[in-house]
Amino acid sequence: MARRLRPVELDFVESAPLRLVFSAEVSASPQAVYAALAEDVAGWTSWFSAVSSARPTHGGAGREIRLRGGVLFRETILATDPGERYAYRVDETNAPGLRALLEEWRITPAANDARVRWTFAADAPAPMLAALKLSRAGLATSFRGAVRNLDRRLTRSAAQ
Repeated sequence: MARRLRPVELDFVESAPLRLVFSAEVSASPQAVYAALAEDVAGWTSWFSAVSSARPTHGGAGREIRLRGGVLFRETILATDPGERYAYRVDETNAPGLRALLEEWRITPAANDARVRWTFAADAPAPMLAALKLSRAGLATSFRGAVRNLDRRLTRSAAQ
């Protein structure tokens, strides 16, 4: 059963008790990366292997994300800055222990066209924060694989 999390705003990305930040470069433009993140929500399943289902909700103001293994997130989009930033907070989840969760994707021009930075900002009781810190390596691997898959997908789309 889904539980409501504390509603946080964009400043939480800087003030959260736990911040995990990952970045990678892609050969796609910042605009193409942004479009894949923010405009093609259903397409996340084709490049982010942890995501089993993704759909926009509330006329595009929200999302419903299901991860492999059954975790559900119902989210509110907080920032849509084309070519630069896409951020959302989790309003409801069936994942135990979380109090608040916000994710921000920043896209900046780079030598190979774009740098993608993902910030995972969370609040939870101390044992859950410790578990999330221990999962950093797994999240990093998942992020790198997702961005690599996204880069391949966008490169194929550009070539067609």
